[in-house]
Amino acid sequence: MAKKGSSKKRKVSEDDVEETVEYAADEVVQEAQEENEANIIPMESDGRYRNKQRCLVLCSRGVTARYRHLLEDLRTLLPHHKKESKLDPGSEGAARAVNDIAEIRSCNTVLFLECRKRQDAYLWMGKVGQSSGPSVRFHVSNIHTMDELRLTGNCMKGSRPVLSFDESFGRVEHLKILKELFVDVFGTPRGHPKSKPFVDRVMAFYYADNKIWVRNYQILEQQASNALEAHLAKKQSGQLQTTSLVEIGPRFVLNPIRIFRGSFGGQTLYRNPDFVSPNEIRAAERRNKGSAYVDRKNQQKRRKVRKEELVLPEDPLDSVFR
Repeated sequence: MAKKGSSKKRKVSEDDVEETVEYAADEVVQEAQEENEANIIPMESDGRYRNKQRCLVLCSRGVTARYRHLLEDLRTLLPHHKKESKLDPGSEGAARAVNDIAEIRSCNTVLFLECRKRQDAYLWMGKVGQSSGPSVRFHVSNIHTMDELRLTGNCMKGSRPVLSFDESFGRVEHLKILKELFVDVFGTPRGHPKSKPFVDRVMAFYYADNKIWVRNYQILEQQASNALEAHLAKKQSGQLQTTSLVEIGPRFVLNPIRIFRGSFGGQTLYRNPDFVSPNEIRAAERRNKGSAYVDRKNQQKRRKVRKEELVLPEDPLDSVFR
């Protein structure tokens, strides 16, 4: 017989799939938060490097130039990254190869850029090692790198970012998991040997149109050059110097496809019902072009038949004046 003070275990029926997935997602978020709290360094630091986060950044073989430049920009933003050459997954697949490489390089997070048909980019992001999982697969679109002329911002290489999240990341269930992953991957550990001890940029994540829009800004503080500008700045903002944001880059859009409980696989915590594969989009466009050609040919046949049917009747007065 069970004692009165014994706790009852949570029972989840097999039919209630949604409740099971939400419970698993809450467990993943709670484990990530506990791990982050364990790695927090107190305000009075003794200068030791404790939070030894390492992120493995690599890509598959066959990526295009734009995707390769995007990966180099991400490496620039992550001082705690570990670089690896292009991966040829082979017959065993990329999942096992990436996990083995991360274990050899002592990395606990992974950024893996996979290119399909030299035009479609998919970004894998997740945790590996002892705390394996969760992991997520994104479709990457609307890519603009740092080298483009419109992005005029600049920052010190290796500076720590301020991670800014939309309010949706605290409200939507699957975005809570993605927020923990973004913090682990893009958050530079305090005291890292390759990082700078100051903050001069903001990395923002916005959720709109069921996609995640990533932007990187420079924190620009401008001081007045004369007394008149100082007076106007004091009158408008209440401070002698104005703070603004200038975009640095890169900018890209992440469309989450599926979130897994493990590393590159496992139980599915979330699946995007609105995602349409680029192959299906291209196939639909080709079908539309093919149907347009068929419609044009049918119209030409109908026009030819209609011209043949348009025969003028005989005029009885046609031979009177001859």
